[in-house]
Amino acid sequence: MPRSFDITTETAAGVAEVQEAFRDRRYWLARLAMYGGESMTLDSLDLSQDGAVVVRTTQDLRQDILPAGIARLLPGNTKIMRTERWRPADAGAAHGEFTISAQGVPSSGSGDMVLEPVDPDSGDGSRLRIRGTLEVRIPVFGGRIERYVADMIASEVPQMQRFTAAWIAGET
Repeated sequence: MPRSFDITTETAAGVAEVQEAFRDRRYWLARLAMYGGESMTLDSLDLSQDGAVVVRTTQDLRQDILPAGIARLLPGNTKIMRTERWRPADAGAAHGEFTISAQGVPSSGSGDMVLEPVDPDSGDGSRLRIRGTLEVRIPVFGGRIERYVADMIASEVPQMQRFTAAWIAGET
């Protein structure tokens, strides 16, 4: 049964600043280095004239990255592919979608993202809300893996937003 998650986090960077960072290849390389190390690659960064952004990444889930209990359940060549799509801001808010697929494990994930101003009058700060589902179709153990991944996403999203604000401010 798919596991749902709903994460909301705020940062000092405004929507326009975050969207501009999303258009910068250097930002993605720095973010992936911080949160994926050598196991994560930037496969593509597609930018359209209207401001839309599509980012594709792959993470090699080598056995030394995962907790031992989960690593034993997965083949050694497991890779996670992620795609993030962001549309230009409309009425101050940017909307996006993400998909997650896997090689080596019957699993998937998807969801919606909204990046909106914390204070629409001043434009200061932004709030990111991510709602999605994960499904790992491994009998008996799929739910355990889904729970681990959902918990990991819930802890990493606020960290990544703080990283984004620091990157925008030139602090990384």
